[in-house]
Formats: sequence, structure tokens, C-alpha cells
Amino acid sequence: MGKPTGFLEFERELPKKRAVEERIHDYKEIETAPTDSNSKQQAARCMDCGIPFCHNGCPLGNIIPEFNDAVYDSNWALAYEILTSTNNFPEFTGRICPAPCEASCVLGINKPPVAIEYIEKSIIEKAFELNLVKPRIPKHRTGKKVAVVGSGPAGLAAASQLNQAGHTVVLLERADRIGGLLRYGIPDFKLDKRVIDRRLEVMQLEGIEFRTNVNVGVDIKADELQNDFDAVVLTMGSTIPRDVKIEGRQFKGIHFAMEFLSQQNKRVSGIDPVVDHRGSAYTNGQLMATGKNVVVIGGGDTGSDCVGTSGRHGAKSITQIELMPIPPKDRDSSTPWPNWPMMLRTSTSHEEGCDRHWSINTKEFIGDENGHLKAIKIVDLDWQKDAETGRLQMKEVAGSERTIPCELALFAAGFLHPQQEGLLTDLGVEFDDRGNIKANGYQSTTNEKIFAAGDCRRGQSLVVWAISEGREAARSVDEYLMGESFLEAKAVSMFNPAFAHV
Repeated sequence: MGKPTGFLEFERELPKKRAVEERIHDYKEIETAPTDSNSKQQAARCMDCGIPFCHNGCPLGNIIPEFNDAVYDSNWALAYEILTSTNNFPEFTGRICPAPCEASCVLGINKPPVAIEYIEKSIIEKAFELNLVKPRIPKHRTGKKVAVVGSGPAGLAAASQLNQAGHTVVLLERADRIGGLLRYGIPDFKLDKRVIDRRLEVMQLEGIEFRTNVNVGVDIKADELQNDFDAVVLTMGSTIPRDVKIEGRQFKGIHFAMEFLSQQNKRVSGIDPVVDHRGSAYTNGQLMATGKNVVVIGGGDTGSDCVGTSGRHGAKSITQIELMPIPPKDRDSSTPWPNWPMMLRTSTSHEEGCDRHWSINTKEFIGDENGHLKAIKIVDLDWQKDAETGRLQMKEVAGSERTIPCELALFAAGFLHPQQEGLLTDLGVEFDDRGNIKANGYQSTTNEKIFAAGDCRRGQSLVVWAISEGREAARSVDEYLMGESFLEAKAVSMFNPAFAHV
């Protein structure tokens, strides 16, 4: 371990944030750049546990104590090698991952856990600064051609791994730019899009072909896709949002969160936000919160992103409501260490100003004579455990109905499953009970050439899980194409630098 007494000497310190009064006027990243001295100090807090539960907490199995030691020793090259042996994109996870590894940190049993996410970001930013991030071009090509459909984190990870195994990879994306949710879902104040472009430049030099504005299933038919490629990896995400069918849903001013967020990301990038990739205008037009009373329906991360974006638009008021009860402020006994804790979390967007309410149900949307939303009728809920099943059941609180002003309502209630009509039905894939692509491992149960990874297979989840899914699907594809997995037989190891290209 880097410093045996580090966890006793140093307190947990997260990245410094720009002042609220400054950041709400722009879309630059909120966190300031990491410093070498602070990164080293935070790495010194790692106890190098005999059984590092953080490995298990991380879906990627990151080798955390070892890269912490390397950071403490200022050996950035070794830290970068260790980190990227398991994580293709630490610049993404170091910014937008909720860090389940930290929830499993042994130090976190009775002290604040090690700032692992911050250290990851420090390593990859230092690696780019020192020109350690270089294209890893495979020495041999297998002659096999693989299509990856969807360029979110799962698709990018699958493409990267398959390319390293020597296959020719074509990444197909129906939007005008590569990145999926990273590009048009995560606000720029959390993930600057130059971070994505920086990585894409490296991947292109490694030999991956990116094709944008390609709606697979329309521009390229399912049969054509199967005939032109030896294997196909579906990574299109979970894109069908959860709707709420209540009275007044038809009024203008009620939108899904992702439409609102993607428009703003386009504005920041200098792209017309109301024109699709084929040059057609969207019927909803410009979605702006400026001067409006905004109500965000849903208490998760996407809802938080809507809050931060609405504040930057100059909303008159921002209210976020959640159906479920307020979580406990500290780790609850129902989710003990090393499990992911069910507890109240306050995001940087909430710090910037927002009224948050829990145990609230939306009863009705109220519009004016022109068909525009002007208010929402809500009601308080009382949640009680059912004596027989133990499940929570909700009951409206009598006399709590009230109306709040609202000209812009944003649904941020999650996603149901991938778009089934079109490509997926044409391919003849099966769906599970939740409407996701059914697979045996990562291989479709109906067609051995078709693989699936990420949210379209496992359901809506985290970026770190998407990267893990993409890596594992690539392993399965490699095994299918070659009879054995080169990625498994030659797995990257910090103890075997000869395989660092894998």
C-alpha cells in the first residue's frame, strides 16, 4: 500500500466545483480539473485490503488498490495500464458513474470511502496530458467483419474490444454523431463532448469505422446486415420512455426528458436542435424552459439533468416530484455494506436550486383554451407495507389534492425497453418478459449471428454496466467467430505487458 497510515491522516475530498452563481450561466463541466497532489493524497487513503470488496462493487472488476498505489507513487504510466486493462473509457466513468465501487469500499464501513471515481478521472486525464493514450493497432486481422448497431457506451466498448481482437468493426449510428446517450443524453456540464471526440479520434486511428446517419432497419435492411457481416452486435439501448396516461396528457408543453436534454446538447454543439438526421423538422419545435414553471416528473439522474438544464435556461421555477417515498439520509439497514445503499442523494443540479418532493402522484394536466399546459394537479401519497406480502402500497392522502402552475412538464420516469418495431422484429429476435432482447449470455436465442449488449439486453442501467456488457459481448462474439476467445486467452494483465494491446 502506498501509505499505511493514509486513511488515518487524510479526509475524503471530492473534486472542487465551480461556484453556482458562475456555472448556471454556462454548460462547461462543473468540476474543476484534478491536481496531482490531491489525487496522490486521496489514493493514499486506500488501505490495500486483503479482500478488496471494491473489485466486486465495480461491474468492470477494476483493479483499484493497485492503481491507487501507482498514483501515490506518481507512476502514472503504470496506473493508466492497470486502469485500462479493465476499463475502456475511464474518462466517462470518472465523470458520470455513481461509483458502486465506493459503496463497497472497506474503509466506508466506518469512514468516508476512498474517492475512487475521482482517482480514475485523475489517471486518464494525466494519461492524455502525458501522451500515454496512443492508438493500439492490432498486428493481425482475422478477416471477420462485425457490425455494431448503436454507439453508446456498450457499443463503443464492444467495438473497441472486437477491434483489438483483430476483427474489422463497423459501428452504425442513426444519429448525426457518435456517442448515443453520452452524446445526446448526458448534459455538457457533466460530460464535455470534447471528451467523447478525443476518444473517438483514438478509436478511428485503431481501425474502427464509424457510420452516422444510418438508421439500421431502414437504410440497411435486416437481411442485408446479416449478409454483409459475420456477426452483428445490437447495442441500441433502452429507448422507449415510460409514459403516464392521465387526463390532459395531450396538452402542449408535456415532453419526455430525453427530447428536452438532447435538444440542449445539440445547441451547445452548434447543431440545429429541431432538425433530425434526415433534415426534417421535429413537430414539437424548440423546447426551452425560459420563464416557465417547470415540473420534472421522476426523481432519478435524468430528472436531475432536467433540473440543471432548466436552471440554465432561466426557468421561473423548478419542481421535481417523485412517486416513491423519500429515501433515508444515511445508509439503511436494508442495504448494508457492501451493497449499493438506498439513501438520499443530492446532485449538483439540485444544489443550484430546485424544490424536491416525494410521495407525490400526478393526477391531471390542466390546459388553457389554446391547448397549452398551464398547471398540474397533484396529490400526496401515504406508503404502507402490506402485512402479507411486505410490499409497499400507496394510498392517496385525503384532502391533499392541489394544483401547481406549470407550463413545461418533463417525464423522467425511466425507459421500458428498446424499440422493437423495425430492425428487431425484422431480425426475428425474441424478447423477454420486460421487452428486452432475449439472449443466452449475450447471443440471441433465435439467431447465432446476432448478439446483444447493454440496456437493450439487461434493461435500463448504468454507464459502467453498459461498458461491461459491451466487453463481455465482444468476448462471446470472438468465441463464436474464432472457436475460442482471443480476448479471454490473451486477457490483459499488468503482469504480462505483451498482451497490453488486447
